[in-house]
Amino acid sequence: MNARAIFAVVRKDLKVVSQNKGVMLPIVLFPLILFVILPWLVVLLPNLINFAGVSPANVDKIQGLINRMPALQQELAKYENNQIFIVYFLVYMMAPFFLIAPLMVASVIAADSFAGEKERKTMEALLYTPTTDRELFVAKMLSGWVAALAVAFVGFVLYVVAANAAAWSQMQRIFFPTTMWLVMIAWVVPALPGLGLGVMVMVSARAQGFQDANQIGGMVILPIMLLVFGQAAGVMYFSVTLVFLLGLVIWLLDGLLIWLGSRSFRRGKLLGA
Repeated sequence: MNARAIFAVVRKDLKVVSQNKGVMLPIVLFPLILFVILPWLVVLLPNLINFAGVSPANVDKIQGLINRMPALQQELAKYENNQIFIVYFLVYMMAPFFLIAPLMVASVIAADSFAGEKERKTMEALLYTPTTDRELFVAKMLSGWVAALAVAFVGFVLYVVAANAAAWSQMQRIFFPTTMWLVMIAWVVPALPGLGLGVMVMVSARAQGFQDANQIGGMVILPIMLLVFGQAAGVMYFSVTLVFLLGLVIWLLDGLLIWLGSRSFRRGKLLGA
């Protein structure tokens, strides 16, 4: 493969993305709200409930959910009552929400990969670059993968700082990240962009514009939302075992999608799409 040509396309794509406010706005705002602002709201919520004199029925419901999962109940047994609410939300409930960020970033950038080229009238110039079909496909995948991982890892550092700072008054120690989160960051997060990119590059190659591709490809987030609802309903919780198996499934799907995409991608079809 022509690595120089591939990285030239990657650099060009990342430069275009950084100059596109419509793409950059969700990439910046969503992680900022999720990783920095939300941890403070989670910690302040119980205090606001007590200050307002509201019945702690919601807290009782959370305890009921925890009681349905003996393994999770055992993991939380070492914490005091006022700490359980914080740990449950910041460690367990936030885990699937965190996974949305790299998937969303990869999907948004992949939606712009070809559909954006059509809108900017730069498709023909792209197709005449000295790359093979496979090299062009790999370059488009790498653009979104690099950006998604950068946002995820920077976001993780911000979340570690924000979660420990917000909960310090209650926890009185650094309690985050946990082993489950470290496994998730090292194993699952690097795999997630491939899931979004494998779907979105193929969708984007056939869509007429960025908005069309982004709306159609947004469905890749649905499996993560199912994990959110499953945990909120007390059906399952993010343990080290679940995270490892989740990552294994995603890596296998990545391989399948990349194989299918590289076999079906033909630059000659793009002009007529």
